[in-house]
Amino acid sequence: MLLHNQLDHIAIGALNLDEGADFIKSSLDIDIPVGGEHRRMGTHNCLMSLGGDLGDEKYLEVIAVNPDAEPPASPRWFGLDSDEQQESLSNGPKPIAWVMRTNHIENTLSRARKVGIDLGKPLEMTRGSLRWTIAVRGDGLLPEAGTLPVVIQWSDGLHPANAMQDFGYRLNAVRLSHPQPQELAKKLKALDADHLVTIETSPGDSPHIGCELVSSTGKLISL
Repeated sequence: MLLHNQLDHIAIGALNLDEGADFIKSSLDIDIPVGGEHRRMGTHNCLMSLGGDLGDEKYLEVIAVNPDAEPPASPRWFGLDSDEQQESLSNGPKPIAWVMRTNHIENTLSRARKVGIDLGKPLEMTRGSLRWTIAVRGDGLLPEAGTLPVVIQWSDGLHPANAMQDFGYRLNAVRLSHPQPQELAKKLKALDADHLVTIETSPGDSPHIGCELVSSTGKLISL
């Protein structure tokens, strides 16, 4: 059982899955395996493990709208239906969100609401044999442009990263840039999430998320 909230995975957004896979190929020199479809959200993904000890597993996800899926009844998660997100991704795939794992998603969301943070409502999701609960806002947008976490709770059993291919890359840091870093830090502390990321001052007016991976040979790669 988790003693604290933990960083679960990094989401790389792309206009389409081929572009996302090409981005990982050019950045990490690997062919990231296809994951599967999220029928409820009309998206699909590619996945790779980022290792971690038992109970602290992490992974990287490339996610995009699935053009062959039925349009969902509500806005897609990760802001993928928004004009702003689509325009941003037209410049190329990039990290768009970080996902925080918890044992008590209802408690986490309640804590967020008490301090005026809308992380969304818990939705039950499935993909193949996987079962999880994830917080999604009604408008589909990411909280604080992705600098606040998406919250997830996995069903009992092995973490899905254990079944993903491991290319030897490990997550070194998640870096959040924000025009008001102190305010962001307060919100993250209220969510018991401030220990999971590094916060920096944004050079512009918009929040930004980035991550740093380290290869098995010690090479650092920023995404």
